[in-house]
Amino acid sequence: MTIPKLGIALIAPAGYAPEPEAIPRGIARLAAQGILVKNYYKHEERHLRFGATDAERLAQLEEAAADPDVQVVMAIRGSYGITRLLPDIDFERMAASGKIFCGYSDVTAFHMGLYAKTGALSYAGPMFTSDIGAAEPDEFTLDDFLDCLTGPTHTVSGHGAANPRLDATGTVWGGNLAMVMSLVGTPYFPQIDGGILFLEDIAEHPFRVERMLLQLMQTGVLVKQRAIVLGDFSGYRLGAMDNGYNFDEMLSYVRATLPVPVLTGLEFGHIARHVTIPFGAQGHLQCDGERWTLGLSGYPTLQRG
Repeated sequence: MTIPKLGIALIAPAGYAPEPEAIPRGIARLAAQGILVKNYYKHEERHLRFGATDAERLAQLEEAAADPDVQVVMAIRGSYGITRLLPDIDFERMAASGKIFCGYSDVTAFHMGLYAKTGALSYAGPMFTSDIGAAEPDEFTLDDFLDCLTGPTHTVSGHGAANPRLDATGTVWGGNLAMVMSLVGTPYFPQIDGGILFLEDIAEHPFRVERMLLQLMQTGVLVKQRAIVLGDFSGYRLGAMDNGYNFDEMLSYVRATLPVPVLTGLEFGHIARHVTIPFGAQGHLQCDGERWTLGLSGYPTLQRG
């Protein structure tokens, strides 16, 4: 793949790097492909469970957004922390920077706030330590990110048992389910009609996933959507008290209860191999009853003027 000139800025808007050696390892990997990396994260400045103090993490974001040598601002990891910064982020300035902000998990809060406040798009895509700097990185994850970045269109696909037949178009949005739920009722929750909502989460028991989906329904969000596409929901433990209530049972219930079709099989979430999805892109979702494709367009790329 021919990659246009690309500079990536690294920031820690949430947690710190659990393996600091992943940073130079990932920088070397990208440098071998001719990609410039500007690192605003300093491991020695980590604070409590965060990559730095709130003020320092906000400063990283602002400095990266102002850096003329970069086109992409990538979080080193998620965990937790962006919610603390939301009231102080100048989203108009972020949008005006023209940068593509990239990450998933906790970064969902940034994607949501940016779109709600300005209508600007961003990327639910890889994070540096777990994806780019991993000891054994999944090549697909970086390749799919670069493929999306060079646009002008991008396609993701998947399959799952009992997926409904569907042909729908709409605004593609979502991310980590817990983070989406945490912003309901706030100024950082975008009002999207006719959307295609993608969701993932980690270590959330099926009953918690069900409870959050029901809350989204009961707040009136889901009736406005055209489809939900579920990614990875792993890392939880079932117990004896569940008495047969597992993810599949939960899925059957929500499919029968929610006012919107629910598809499974999206390669997205806290997994080594995952796709990149532009938050706010226009999507065309087609499903034959098992396999589906989601065509994406109208999102920022390196090819823009």
